[in-house]
Amino acid sequence: MRAFVSSAGLVAAAIALAAPLAAQDAEHPGKAPYDKWCSGCHGVEGDGQGYGTEYMLPRPRDFTQALYQIRTTESGGLPTDADILAVIDDGMPGTAMPGWRERLTRDERDALVDYLKTFSRFFETEGTPQALDLGRPLGGGADGIAAGREVFERVECWKCHGDAGRGDGTSAPDMTDDNDDPIRPADLSEPWMFNGGGTVEDIYRRLRTGLDGTPMPSSSDLITSGVASEEELWNLAHYVRSLGPETFPEPAEVIRADLAEGALPDSPGDAEWAGYERFWVPLVGQILVAPRWFAPSVDGVWVQAAHDGRELALRLSWHDPSQSPDSIWDAWRQLVEASMRPVEGEPAGPDLPDALSVQFPAVMPDGRELPFFLGGDSRRPAYTWLWNAADGVSEAFGRGLADTESLGAGDVSAQAEFDDGEWRLVMRRTLDAGDDDRRLSFVTGEAIPVAFRVWDGNNGEAGTRGSISSWYYVHLTEPTPASTYAYPVIAAVLSALLGLLIVRRAQSASATSEDAHPAPAGAV
Repeated sequence: MRAFVSSAGLVAAAIALAAPLAAQDAEHPGKAPYDKWCSGCHGVEGDGQGYGTEYMLPRPRDFTQALYQIRTTESGGLPTDADILAVIDDGMPGTAMPGWRERLTRDERDALVDYLKTFSRFFETEGTPQALDLGRPLGGGADGIAAGREVFERVECWKCHGDAGRGDGTSAPDMTDDNDDPIRPADLSEPWMFNGGGTVEDIYRRLRTGLDGTPMPSSSDLITSGVASEEELWNLAHYVRSLGPETFPEPAEVIRADLAEGALPDSPGDAEWAGYERFWVPLVGQILVAPRWFAPSVDGVWVQAAHDGRELALRLSWHDPSQSPDSIWDAWRQLVEASMRPVEGEPAGPDLPDALSVQFPAVMPDGRELPFFLGGDSRRPAYTWLWNAADGVSEAFGRGLADTESLGAGDVSAQAEFDDGEWRLVMRRTLDAGDDDRRLSFVTGEAIPVAFRVWDGNNGEAGTRGSISSWYYVHLTEPTPASTYAYPVIAAVLSALLGLLIVRRAQSASATSEDAHPAPAGAV
């Protein structure tokens, strides 16, 4: 088995070995789908240098190195055909690699598996890769999860992933992969974004195999050296899985704002928020308006909403590895700025605060035609709540990102707190906006369009550089009318009376019949 050496020397050797293979077989059945669908990112020569490479973080795979993150084989080993096919089929969450199961036929995907292997001679010179025997699952339950936390601390997973697993460890600010490209530790509280799957079995497999080409090592050595047992690694996998929600979130088009039975929950830490459902809104980089941003660090925001008939309150929480500005993370900002394309506008520079905005249409649309989701447009302006960690909260009215008017603080209030890689923010405003037609009044019972943007200052994000959502809707529920409860009671009473009437009529008819036709003597 090829020894795994994470070094530039091996990279250079792999590329050198691959060089004579530059002229690929034009007749290979995998070449056509590869050139059409894969080469833009991975390069025609499979060297990870497609025209889109520098717009992506993490970078596309360099197949000439034969280093594959997601495998069932030991660290440094080649992947099996099934391993390669699984990535083609399902993609790699958290990266730009999509799944191709629905677009390409099985024959095309099998051909791609074989074609990818032609980019590295290692597949010719080494034997058939063998999957590790990982045994049956062990551990689990509350005790197993607690034991897994102890392993998490003992083998220092927190150095990269952070104490709460949100990718904010002390090693994270200047982390790079084997090609010296910036790479983020996984946010372990978002298992739906894990490369290779988010189940306990998937996590255990990656613990045993490592992620070749990245700082994530194989933990099989911990077993060999006696530092940890197989059961302890299984418990570690159970603990990591416990950091995320039990079920993976599905984006909901409508965010429900329930009517509060008492006072609205106030601060982000108010225990009353536990009674309001959380809705997941995914975010992506803003790549429509220059300067664009292809490397956002925030991938989604959780939204909870409530109203009391007078005010609307939103609780927003999102993961951010740092509380910007933080000079410790300057190294990360510089790595990202030096790596990413396109180079548009002036560099962001240091000292940028974290920020979030909530956008509504300035006027409720009559139909389905909404304002442009990036700040509105000339015909359909947008109204925005904007919070940033340095200046607090304000309102704005805009007809596009380049045509925005500040409305000052208005009557929007905000409270925010940051802890262990997570921002929690509560914003409130009265439902009635008064006579100002630049500010939307919120009406109960209506689906009100809403969109979100988030900026991570230490990731060089400000202005048009940041994470965005498309339009969603927030629906303020209305009080349940008393008739909703009265009608079933009235119906039940009427049914009972009707039944009683029918019984009495039947009894009366029977008595009349007996009077008219008395039973003969001796009849029983």
